Amino acid sequence: MATATELLLVGRIGAAHGIKGWVKLNSFTDPLDNILHYQPWTLRGPDGDRTVKVTGSRMQGKGLVVQLEGESDRTRAEALFCGREVLVPASALPVLEDDEFYWRDLIGLRVCHKDGRDLGKLTSMMETGANDVLVVRGDGSSIDTRERLIPWLPDDVVLNVDTAAGVITVDWDTEF
Repeated sequence: MATATELLLVGRIGAAHGIKGWVKLNSFTDPLDNILHYQPWTLRGPDGDRTVKVTGSRMQGKGLVVQLEGESDRTRAEALFCGREVLVPASALPVLEDDEFYWRDLIGLRVCHKDGRDLGKLTSMMETGANDVLVVRGDGSSIDTRERLIPWLPDDVVLNVDTAAGVITVDWDTEF
């Protein structure tokens, strides 16, 4: 679990857009425009962090473009913002229902078959379009480096998530 003051990566600033200081935004939130609700942003780059507020935003094609406070010049916006990570405090994210989880809270949990066999540790999650997928590595032994891809299908494959115990229980072929 993240602490309230921990900064979480929610997006990345891409290239400049137009001549008035707007920039393309690669949002990691779902839906894309949720990122706009978490203000102000901390932009992280090689020269340190900078706090900014969004003064304008709009959908552009399948993505977002934004204008950040105090910048209306393309060249300066490129120099100040492009390529930076967009971070927000964990406390800015909404509180979830009991049966909902942020992916970041599941990473590192043990994944066990319903019969108790250890399938490994959840190392990441993947979006496939059809459903999300758990990426599980190892099986608890020091020599197994196997990677398993297990679909996130609550009640069908994912039977239980116990963040307090650090375990996700699944019904999945252990040889797959």
